Amino acid sequence: MKTLRKPGRLALIASLVVALAGAWTGATFSAFTSTQGSSGNIVTAAPDWKGPAVTGGVGDGARPLGVIREGTNVYVYANVTDSGNPASGVASVTSSVTVAGYGTISLPLAAGSWTVRGQTYNYRSAAQAIPLPFPEQTLSVDITATDNAGNTTNTPLTVVVDNTAPTATNIQTANGSTIAGRAQQNDTVTYTFSETMDPDSFLAGWSGAAQNVTVRLVNGGAGNDSLQIWNAANTAQLPFGSVNLGRTDYTGGNVNFTGSSMLRTGSAITVTLGTPSGATTTAGGSGTMQWTPTTAPDDLAGNALSGVPRTETGTADREF
Repeated sequence: MKTLRKPGRLALIASLVVALAGAWTGATFSAFTSTQGSSGNIVTAAPDWKGPAVTGGVGDGARPLGVIREGTNVYVYANVTDSGNPASGVASVTSSVTVAGYGTISLPLAAGSWTVRGQTYNYRSAAQAIPLPFPEQTLSVDITATDNAGNTTNTPLTVVVDNTAPTATNIQTANGSTIAGRAQQNDTVTYTFSETMDPDSFLAGWSGAAQNVTVRLVNGGAGNDSLQIWNAANTAQLPFGSVNLGRTDYTGGNVNFTGSSMLRTGSAITVTLGTPSGATTTAGGSGTMQWTPTTAPDDLAGNALSGVPRTETGTADREF
């Protein structure tokens, strides 16, 4: 017995094949479009469906972003890049800052080029004056970027208002060499502050990473010996002030420790002694250091260091 074919089913299958072939030739899918060219199919990129990428912060343009103080002019900075295939381009960038007692302030950002501490930003607001006085607080900041395809990205940030002058809180030495009580290579001196300091205010361009300096051990003659920190070339004193070692017998003459290094870790700066230019001596007993800072260095908000002297904490001991 012969099986009879059903013409209706064959016709349906054939029509589907033709329809699919036609759909593929000039198809438009949600992810891409395809058009017929002389050398075959050419895939055309999808429309921009992703919002811009945004990073940024608030600052006065001279110090690190994220910390400000009263009585200064500050800006909202942003780095905005649009993505897509191809990108449609950035249409607008705005920011809003919420301040207790003032409400929410909207600030548009304009395109350009600004560099803050080695980081370049391509959008910035106009200068905004922080009143004097203005209470210490943490402000909420939102940066909103919209591209030409209508995609929007909102990036929340915070900025700390800090009006308090930092202080010197402690000074300590530690033995990193062979003879306790004698200043030698690899011994350390640690300056501790009440908060994180701006490294650039100690040495222009310093980021806080390990940096070469020169340590001077100064013979006090009839008075106590002392320590000073100078630049690597030993031509300019850095604004650490001076440390009175509390004794007269650490050296018989001035000694320069070249190839020394300083490193900022949190609120402390540790200086490691390098190669001495001459002989040093071992202290015959205990003493107590006193650190007299200068007011030249700043914290991250630009508040100047207090010049109030700080005595070494703990019991009297031999340094190094």
